[in-house]
Amino acid sequence: MHPHLTEADLERVIPAFYARVREDALIGPVFNQAIADWPHHLQKLVAFWSSVMRSTGRYKGSPMAAHARHRNTITPEMFTRWLALWSEVTSAMLNEQGAAAMQAKAALIADSLQLGLFFRLDPKASPQPYKITAEWDEVSLPQAIRSRHNTKPGTWGLLRVLAGSVNLMFEDPPRRVHVTPDSPAEIPPQAWHHVEVTGPMRMLVEFYRDQPQG
Repeated sequence: MHPHLTEADLERVIPAFYARVREDALIGPVFNQAIADWPHHLQKLVAFWSSVMRSTGRYKGSPMAAHARHRNTITPEMFTRWLALWSEVTSAMLNEQGAAAMQAKAALIADSLQLGLFFRLDPKASPQPYKITAEWDEVSLPQAIRSRHNTKPGTWGLLRVLAGSVNLMFEDPPRRVHVTPDSPAEIPPQAWHHVEVTGPMRMLVEFYRDQPQG
């Protein structure tokens, strides 16, 4: 929870920022083509930043999955431009501490998204996920993920932590994998496991038909 940011701040900043985004020559066309209902989308974005900055748990979705649907139209340069506009708008509309917190968090999120979208060791050796879960935090993580479960035959999982950390607990052989934003964890087919939450976090799981890499 950032004490220098209020819900009213987010309600002002997010619409103002995306008004700038929609008019931008580089990233505006991508957003305008992808989003049909801007009022509804802005509500989701306010909920997202409320969850990220104020730990309200209002957002129930997956930014990685949403961006992955537009992988072919997004470039690294677009993230640079997005962050530049974000810095301009937050600096102009928020107090110094609130703007700095929003800018630091945006940079971390952009890094995580770019790793998920663009990082590949070898296109032939690094398969694409066929399914990505919703993004969960320490409150919304389903009980089924916290409890003993496994993946289907021939299905690999890749647990990605976007913020904080979790422990991935395997049964046979017993072992604990500490998962952080820099260290995703593979889940082999039919391996019994569960996720142990130790504090604030955000995570999702990608599913593959072949062993994931990278």
